Formats: sequence, C-alpha cells, structure tokens
Amino acid sequence: MEKVLYSLWRQDAVSADDFGAGLRQQLVPQLQALASLRGLRLAVADGAVAAAADKRMQTTGALPDALLSLWLDDAWQRPDPAALVPALVARSCAWLVAEAEPIVNSTQPPAADARVPGFCQVALLQRPPRLDEQTWLSIWKGSHGQVAIDTQSTFGYRQNLVVCALDAHAPLLHAVVEENFPDAAMASRHAFYAADDDATLAANEAAMMESCARFIDFDRIDVVPMSEYLFSPAAGP
Repeated sequence: MEKVLYSLWRQDAVSADDFGAGLRQQLVPQLQALASLRGLRLAVADGAVAAAADKRMQTTGALPDALLSLWLDDAWQRPDPAALVPALVARSCAWLVAEAEPIVNSTQPPAADARVPGFCQVALLQRPPRLDEQTWLSIWKGSHGQVAIDTQSTFGYRQNLVVCALDAHAPLLHAVVEENFPDAAMASRHAFYAADDDATLAANEAAMMESCARFIDFDRIDVVPMSEYLFSPAAGP
C-alpha cells in the first residue's frame, strides 16, 4: 500500500465553498468506488477556516485549494482528479509520500459529514540548500517533531516525506505536514500555542520558531489552513 498526496487547484469560476462541496459530492464517490482504494482523506481551504486566514503563507507559487490523500495498492495506477471532475479541478499534481503519524487523532472524531473538528494546517516544505538530506531529516524527524507537540495544541499530526513526484509538472516539494488544531486556534494565538498565559505563549512561540528555523527557510514554505474530511482511514496492507 502506498500513500499518494495530491494538490488540487479549483477552476476560476468555482468558489471555495462550492469547490469543497463538489469534491465531496462528485469526486469522493468516484474514488470510493476504486477497487484499489485503501483510505481517503480530503482537506479543503473553504469558508469554515476563514478565521485562520492570517496563517496562510505563499512563497513558492499559487497555494493549492485542496489536499487529497489516497492510500492505494499501486501509486502508478492512481486516478486523475482533474480528469474525473474537470468542471471543478483546473489542475492537480501528485507525489508519492512516506507518512509518519506522531499524533493519531483519537479525541476529535469526524462528524456525520466526515468533517474533523477544528482545522488542518497544511505546510508544504522544500529542504533548504544549506542542509544535506540527512541533516535535514535528523532535525525535522529526530527533534523538531517533539518541539511541535510540546508547544502547540495539535490533536493530529502527520509528517509526509516526499519520495518522488508522480507528475512531471509537480512543484518541487520535500515534505508535507498536516497538523490538526482546535477551532479556537484559528483566531487565538494562546489557543494555537496551548498557552494559558502570556508568558507561556511567548515561550512556546519562541521555542517553535527557533526550532523551525533550524530546518526551514521561510522563503521555501507554503502554509494553507483547511477543513479536513476523513472518509476512510488507511487500512492495513
């Protein structure tokens, strides 16, 4: 079983909320019908996360409007969302990734419509040229992850190491991070950094930013708050 991550961009004539609804109503059923599908997660930048707009960061190109996660028997036999729902998806690109899940969401189950409470902060990372791959991985996977857990209010945390691009036109990416935060964290820095007082907020934010600076160049990262929908968790191989 392999995990494929897609970035999706909507057609210009389609609003953000219509895009999300259309993907759920039109794309998801087609994907769920695939015999090779082992799991499906969809995140969409829609109106429900508007309060987190100040967390958006755009440095490398047009931010994606959705992030689609599929677990498939064979990534090279993947579906093409742009071909399945061309009236919605203007373009898409895919990467094969190796997923780690330092925090499994066990406290915030999806609602009846499959939406996970709160919001999902999606970060698309490029490895800084100043770091070789092993050093970068050692920092990100070896120590930074625990800093993020200790200083933030995340209740779900997935680290996706990009193995390779699956489309020739895919932007350069080395990693994609998915972090689930509670609703209050959209507009409250105290809630985001799990801080009950100003001193804890300052300490947690400083520790997080200092750790990020070790392995992230901030002109090589894009960040998009999204609503997350979990239609089926990844099954076993």
